[in-house]
Amino acid sequence: MPLTVGVPRETFPGERRVAIVPRACEVLKKAGLNIVVEHLAGVEAGYPDEQFVGRGADIAARQDVFARADFIAQVRSLGANPEHGRQDLNLLRPGQAVIGMAEPLTALQESADLARTGVTAFALELIPRITRAQSMDVLSSMATVAGYESVLLAATALPKMFPMFMTAAGTVTPAKVFVLGAGVAGLQAIATARRLGAVVSAYDVRPVVKEQVESVGAKFVMLEVENTTAEGAGGYAKAMDESFYRRQAELLGAVCREQDVVISTAAVPGRKAPILITRAMVEGMMPGSVIIDLAAERGGNCDITRPGERYMHNGVTVWGPLNMPSLAPFHASQMYSSNLTSFLKLLVKDGQLSINTEDEIIRETLVTRNGEVVHARIRELLGIPQTQGAIQ
Repeated sequence: MPLTVGVPRETFPGERRVAIVPRACEVLKKAGLNIVVEHLAGVEAGYPDEQFVGRGADIAARQDVFARADFIAQVRSLGANPEHGRQDLNLLRPGQAVIGMAEPLTALQESADLARTGVTAFALELIPRITRAQSMDVLSSMATVAGYESVLLAATALPKMFPMFMTAAGTVTPAKVFVLGAGVAGLQAIATARRLGAVVSAYDVRPVVKEQVESVGAKFVMLEVENTTAEGAGGYAKAMDESFYRRQAELLGAVCREQDVVISTAAVPGRKAPILITRAMVEGMMPGSVIIDLAAERGGNCDITRPGERYMHNGVTVWGPLNMPSLAPFHASQMYSSNLTSFLKLLVKDGQLSINTEDEIIRETLVTRNGEVVHARIRELLGIPQTQGAIQ
């Protein structure tokens, strides 16, 4: 009998994405899988029930989705939905697979709670950054959306226009945008700000990204604190020591004073975001300037960011938006669905769930199995001894 993928409606407040879009249902059907979608699961993302039915999926109530599914496909599984996700724990059953974003390095209790249900849980944030896994990289996909949306938010908050205009009333000078962090979100923010006509500069602790920054049209700002060891595993920036950040802040202050918009994107996986913009730096910026802190979900890169709020400090708008991909749920869902579909096709061999822990992608994303937390790093964070059940 074919395995079934269940797609429940997301319950995290404000979450508008859906894990699988109608177009992906055809792909999964061809791979030998059935799909059952909760009623109205995709409507907020722009995918009504009839589109799923037209692509071969069944529509059912939430309890029926969980009861019929061998795989539960979610944008936010329990760790990334700690309050409302608990309401689904009694719907899960041993041997069922749960796939979604799960904040596994910080939502430790939730990982342990999932393990107790007996499910096999995969956290898509842990997808390794290797060539073979690029089609499954949800972090890069969602960062692309966040980087784009951050510029649109800045443009609505800035009391200026972004591009230069030559008019009969005189010349309107272009806005100056400074992007902190040149990962996927930062590069997309640069490209979007450039398309809107801003003059863009950027900084990253990893000097190796200078060429990437320049390739999308920004000037790379060099500070006298560059460190060639600032790149960690998987190409992510790694945490630096306090003296490094103190010296960095001194030099960044002079750069920020000249900007109309500062967009910060610096984050270290599983860690609190580094403070790059101090209160003094904010108070040194021009009135009317805007700070968009994309690291707000990790505490923020600005030390006066209020996660989820937009407010004015000393004439400067400080905005710490949360869940940015939900601002463009149609395309965010489309990209996430593509990533998740690729991951599902890796897991299913000859119509059956195949958990090959020799495969780096499966090994690195597998969090719970057979009633245990099996991911070695998460076991260590939970203080669980590394036994034979752990996946190294």
